[in-house]
Amino acid sequence: MFTIKPVLSSLMRSRTGPLLLLLQIVLSVAIVANAGFIIQERLALMQRSSGIAEQSVLSFSLYNFGEKVNLPQQLKRDLEILRNIPGIKAATSTNMLPLSGSGWSDRFIDGPDPETAKSTPGFAWYLGGEQMVDTLGVNVIEGRNFRADELNHSITDSGMKALMSAPLAKEVFGEESAVGQIMYQGSDNQIEIIGVVEVLQGAWVDSDQFDYSVIQNIELNENRSNQFMVRADRRDVPALEETIKQALRAENPDRVIRNFNTLRELKDMSYAFHAVMAGMLSIMIILLLVITSLGLSGMVMFNIQRRTKQIGTRRALGARKRDIVGMFLVENWLICFSGGLLGGLLAMELGSQLMTLFSLPMMGWQWPAMTVAGLLVITTVAVLLPARKAALISPAIATRTV
Repeated sequence: MFTIKPVLSSLMRSRTGPLLLLLQIVLSVAIVANAGFIIQERLALMQRSSGIAEQSVLSFSLYNFGEKVNLPQQLKRDLEILRNIPGIKAATSTNMLPLSGSGWSDRFIDGPDPETAKSTPGFAWYLGGEQMVDTLGVNVIEGRNFRADELNHSITDSGMKALMSAPLAKEVFGEESAVGQIMYQGSDNQIEIIGVVEVLQGAWVDSDQFDYSVIQNIELNENRSNQFMVRADRRDVPALEETIKQALRAENPDRVIRNFNTLRELKDMSYAFHAVMAGMLSIMIILLLVITSLGLSGMVMFNIQRRTKQIGTRRALGARKRDIVGMFLVENWLICFSGGLLGGLLAMELGSQLMTLFSLPMMGWQWPAMTVAGLLVITTVAVLLPARKAALISPAIATRTV
């Protein structure tokens, strides 16, 4: 306690520098805490398991422009060609691609009367054949997959069957099994849930219902434009683009085949904004910490020049080197703790505003606390070197004009 009084007295005699540093620390804590929290949120989103074999699944689009082409037969032949290409383990047509940012969505209701029935949450609505599950590599944890003889080719056909993602099944049915449940699309279209997949995400990475997905046994076969997904060993995927183009054009040259991407590439593109945000916020945090540390280090060096005689006098009166170092460290800690307390309060208020404006989760108190602790360590290191130089001032040199 004996060192705090002279330190406070010294700080009060020259208020401008300490006040500016105090303000800088307040702002640094508020900004760094919230920026760190946002980075953690973005990284958590990017690290979510998609449930699919991202790097082993290659997607592409195909457009048939021949006037006389029989579209259902063409789709059937195309799938046969793809499935017979060496290295391809499974292939399917699809109406949408996971993690792509674009796709179809729908809702089921639990009864035939839309006026009284309860609706499910919205979900990503995948339409595909019996090989879609194997192509994506999703894990069926309950029930079964479609069979080839159960496929429909229109959304109005009867005999609809579906697989649900486990998060959606739990949301709709709770602890009750989803397998065997009957749902409806409108009053006439009845769907039987025959299986549950462990994880299957939708197309929109920022959606609150990202984990809610359904695969339905509909292989649309009357479209000139189709999307396909094929699965192969990861090492074989890069060579598949040319192989697929050659095989499909050999059967029918009147087509455009393009937009080859692995699902991992689609995922990276969808999360690109989050990655850029995390990178920019990380750079901002580093700059703020560096500037704050330099500010404190600069203030200490300025105080050494201004208080050389005072330091020399204290040394002449018996102050040890560690006492001089301790004096500057206590100055730093007082400013940091005061700024940290005010900055923590500002950080929580800023976090509350971000939660309201941008639908972010509420930041916990741990983030300001960790920021203050980190800032204390960094600034202590920044102050130590000039403080140790101050402790080396010779009493004879410092006091020769006193």
